[in-house]
Amino acid sequence: MRRIALISLIPLALAACSNQGLRDLQPVSEGPDEFLIQPVKPLERPDNLNALPTPAPGQANLTDRSAVAEGVAAFGGRLDTSTAIPAGDAALVQHTGRMGVQPGIRATLAQSDAEFRKRKGRFTQFRIVPVDRYSQAYQRQTLDAYSEAERWRNAGGRTPSYPPQEDTRFR
Repeated sequence: MRRIALISLIPLALAACSNQGLRDLQPVSEGPDEFLIQPVKPLERPDNLNALPTPAPGQANLTDRSAVAEGVAAFGGRLDTSTAIPAGDAALVQHTGRMGVQPGIRATLAQSDAEFRKRKGRFTQFRIVPVDRYSQAYQRQTLDAYSEAERWRNAGGRTPSYPPQEDTRFR
């Protein structure tokens, strides 16, 4: 009997040792992944086939859609591909840089975040059931919106209305 229990526990122990990173999200259905399907524009025959650009690796296809451009257009904006700061945003940029700007801040933050995730990922690999390890690693840095709104309301600050907090005890 002990031998059968030991044999049945070995696969569980081995499965708990696998480390698949912080974002270990598994699909919940057997159907196709709708995010792998990318819609394209309808094919069109150009008037002059000799005027077509020479194909190059990494170059966009004429039928490829731009998700960023379509998203900006959907929200009523226009895609600005220039690198200059628009005149309407100059005051904002000047105000945000009033205390000085650290050069290479993105690389510095990316490196410190990678070190943080590596440090937090050491002991998250020992799980029997699949969990979202990303949320576990950043749990102490997560802001509880409801308690923060209540704190501001109790201090007399003006806060917008928000939906009531769900009670998850009875799920």
